[in-house]
Amino acid sequence: MKKILAAAIFLLVPLAASAEKADALKPVDIAFDNANVDQVTQNYVATGNVIITRGTMILKSDRAEVKVAPDGWRTFILTANPGKLATFRQKRDGGPDLWGEGQAQRIEYDERSDLVKLFSKAVIRQLEGKKVTQEMASEFISYDNRNEKLLGLNDANGTDKPGNGRGSITLQPRRATAAPAPAPAGKQ
Repeated sequence: MKKILAAAIFLLVPLAASAEKADALKPVDIAFDNANVDQVTQNYVATGNVIITRGTMILKSDRAEVKVAPDGWRTFILTANPGKLATFRQKRDGGPDLWGEGQAQRIEYDERSDLVKLFSKAVIRQLEGKKVTQEMASEFISYDNRNEKLLGLNDANGTDKPGNGRGSITLQPRRATAAPAPAPAGKQ
């Protein structure tokens, strides 16, 4: 039983701060080389150097599909060409220069649940300025902005299968605090 648990990478990691809440109120802008829009099904497909921005959130990939549900909520599916990775970056609440960023061969973002899923060669980082404070790498990562949690699994399909490899988490050391002042000589 212990071997099965050790082989199955299933991690929940709380995040220090969530994505910037004000982004939810911003419009979505999509830049691309080519696009196909089906106004009946509300399905948008953009290809070639696709850049999607919404407030501080920036998603980049070779191809992006945007699906609009009947109630107006959108799902974004970004896919990279072979050998490349799709990326996202977003400012986090809680400080002036806090960021979250990630990369994978495929990234899915669901507006309704505020959930980002990364498939194949997935990496997510938290940064203070340019310094990485936390990093997770796995075949599949689910990043829940609302509940401030990461879930990493060892299978790119979002399932947990023993023996499919391992994930990793890197946590940086806590900030150094000032050492207590030494006692004056002879007064200990």
